[in-house]
Amino acid sequence: MDLKTKIRDYASTLENVQKDHPFQKFPEYEVFRHTKTGKWFALIMTIDRNKLGISGDGQVTVIDVKAEPEEISILINAPGYFPGYHMNKNHWLTILLDGTVSEEQIKQMIKNSYLRTS
Repeated sequence: MDLKTKIRDYASTLENVQKDHPFQKFPEYEVFRHTKTGKWFALIMTIDRNKLGISGDGQVTVIDVKAEPEEISILINAPGYFPGYHMNKNHWLTILLDGTVSEEQIKQMIKNSYLRTS
């Protein structure tokens, strides 16, 4: 099972979570939100590498999660982490789903995002 599938499956197991595809232009983008409030806590998407400043052609699969500004300022200096793509860069973090960041670390970031937005 690839990392994207493992992460998607994990996010779906959290309590009272709804997964949807709200972007008609990008039907493969998946949003995970709280069913009661509708607040997002994660977004999985595939984007062009250059959108994150990564050299080379092609695309990368990423997840956006909500995080504390202090945590974001530290993590964006580590491999695999970027300011939130297409989100408020002070409160959202983009993580590569290519194995650069461990599955366990990504799951912890998803859980923290889930708790921050509940």
